[in-house]
Amino acid sequence: MAAVSISPAFHLLPLLLLFLLVTNEGATLNITNQCSYTVWPAAVPVGGGMQLDPGKWWTLDVPAGTAGGRVWRTGCIFDANGNGSCQTGDCGGELVCARNGQPPNTVAEFALGQFNNTDVFNISLVLGFNVPMEFLPVPTHGGPDCSKGPRCVADITSQCPSNLKVPGGCNNACTRNRSNSCKPTTYLRFFKQLCPDAYSYPKDYSSSTFTCPTGTNYQVVFCPPINPSSLLPSPSASIPTRKTSIGSPSDIGISFRAGLSVMSKFLLARTILGCIFYLIYAYIHFVLRKRRHQVPEGREEEFGNLKGTPMRLTFQQLDIATEQFREKLGEGGFGSVFEGQLGDERIAVKCLDHAGHGEKEFLAEVHTIGSIHHINLVRLIGFCAEKSRRLLVYEYMAKGSLDRWIYCWHDSNAPPLDWRTRCKIIANVAKGLSYLHEECTKRIVHLDIKPQNILLDENFNAKISDFGLCKLIDRDTSEVVTRMRGTPGYLAPEWLTSQITEKADVYSFGVVVMEIISGRKNLDTSQPEESIHLITLLEEKVKSDQLADLVDKQSDDMQVNKQEVIRMMRMAMWCLQIDCKKRPKMSEVVKVLEGTINTENNIDYKFVATTTVNFGVAGDACSSAPPLASDVSGPR
Repeated sequence: MAAVSISPAFHLLPLLLLFLLVTNEGATLNITNQCSYTVWPAAVPVGGGMQLDPGKWWTLDVPAGTAGGRVWRTGCIFDANGNGSCQTGDCGGELVCARNGQPPNTVAEFALGQFNNTDVFNISLVLGFNVPMEFLPVPTHGGPDCSKGPRCVADITSQCPSNLKVPGGCNNACTRNRSNSCKPTTYLRFFKQLCPDAYSYPKDYSSSTFTCPTGTNYQVVFCPPINPSSLLPSPSASIPTRKTSIGSPSDIGISFRAGLSVMSKFLLARTILGCIFYLIYAYIHFVLRKRRHQVPEGREEEFGNLKGTPMRLTFQQLDIATEQFREKLGEGGFGSVFEGQLGDERIAVKCLDHAGHGEKEFLAEVHTIGSIHHINLVRLIGFCAEKSRRLLVYEYMAKGSLDRWIYCWHDSNAPPLDWRTRCKIIANVAKGLSYLHEECTKRIVHLDIKPQNILLDENFNAKISDFGLCKLIDRDTSEVVTRMRGTPGYLAPEWLTSQITEKADVYSFGVVVMEIISGRKNLDTSQPEESIHLITLLEEKVKSDQLADLVDKQSDDMQVNKQEVIRMMRMAMWCLQIDCKKRPKMSEVVKVLEGTINTENNIDYKFVATTTVNFGVAGDACSSAPPLASDVSGPR
């Protein structure tokens, strides 16, 4: 007999390097798409590929003796020779159309009738992961006895370690390391824990290969339910009996029926009791779960009566828009942000981790930014408040947050920002804050101005985001007393007294300007001890007339424009006054940047408070004299 020739990409080698025993029975694969989005499954060496819309299926007849067969979800289709062509436009960048759909793909692998009239099959994650899948034998009445099939229902892509994440999925550590002898490292354990049935690395065949008698049909389901009814026994399925050589057939039949009579009564009683206890448990579990996730009375209604509220979306709509929250843009203490597509517009969806814990922040965001519009504020498109779920939908900002570009630029291939771009960013933030403080019906104090909350579009236009900590202050109120909030390193000195106004944002703005100029963090423990705190270092450098030492040395353009940079520093120092009444209003900062007024000369060169006597918070000392109140206006 001839030995089987198997493609190196096929991972069932230990069982398939056996002699070929081909039968005349093939198999039928029922391939179903239960995802909320269209998939393009491909099958080799039979079937090529096709478009499969949500809820549709594809029936594929596979000839007997097919070895090295595979089915996977891809953005490309492949013919019987493995030649691929892109059908959906999502094969660009790292997801190029390559033979067998690499990278990355979850693969259903099979070989029919290869050993003693037995099929072998598995789900492989060796090529990475990009869609939940199951590969199960189809139960038939009186059909052959068969092992269970593999299931991988976890959404690994959304939980993928950052250094394995690629567009469209999650790379396997073995694939990345290009090692055929890859062992179950930490990352591979991550795959195995989420999908224990799946084939995750070479030599994993013993625990992840399944068998059925030849002649069995199979179902491949993309995005299967977590608890499918297909796993339950079929009501019409017969109970297989085993032959025995002890005693005569009649004796065995009488003994079996007598034993069955007694046993059936016992089993019936035990089953009834079990059902009763299960129903009681299920009821208690349901009630407790409902109470735990129940939205407090009136909370849902808080969103219905808002004028100018952004559109309200369902969780299902956002699940589809983000392709089941596949592409993570970032994460923080509030939760994670995912990229999506809503109609013709790219969006960023922020998911709050714990709705109860962040309910106030969520309400503040929807109430505040949902009803205001300015070119330098990130636009809130919509929100979802559905039971315990809290999600916010923003316009997509292609360049991400400012911190990636000022003191983390060396982690990417991008050069440091030039001086003109930094000036534009500073001016954009100043105009956004001026609008919040002085042009809305109520003063809006952001309270968390920092580079992480300043987002950049494709042209490096800056917009302020994350209004979860903001406060609305009536114009006839000089200050607001509140608990401390914000981020260490950006907090104004008056926070020590818990008496704050919009001037707290002015101080934070001054810190951010210094970070933009110097290209470093305000608090940087990697620096020598005397240089850890940028604002303290600023105090020393201005007193010794050495401000040029703080200009970003990584940028030649910043060094060329050193004198202009130092003038910008002096404007930042005006914003960093300990006595908040000496700080400028943000509208004055905008005028300085536009060249219509000069920076205040009579400023104190001490920016870090050591006592509370200089904060200027008594009475209305820290209050800005507000301009005439106007209605909430659109972009300037």
